[in-house]
Amino acid sequence: MVQPLSPEARASLAADLPGWRMAEGRDAIERRFRFRDFNEAWGFMARVALLAEKQDHHPEWSNVWNRVDILLTTHDAGGLSDRDIALARAIDALLPGG
Repeated sequence: MVQPLSPEARASLAADLPGWRMAEGRDAIERRFRFRDFNEAWGFMARVALLAEKQDHHPEWSNVWNRVDILLTTHDAGGLSDRDIALARAIDALLPGG
């Protein structure tokens, strides 16, 4: 079973994952991404989908035109886990300069 994120890891989330924030009312992190248009947003989602499938860890997300909202939590752990942090880092690496 996947273990919840340690208190030490939680304390360093803001520094380790700039752009991500704690989701209100959930033990999860979230981030909003904006792109030039729908095509660019959809391409980003396709790349994230490949990462998520490879890690066997899938985000909760939505897309409206040029915006992609992603929420990460580990249901098996009852909240945040190292799996969420690893996927968030991999997602960030997809961005220019990432």
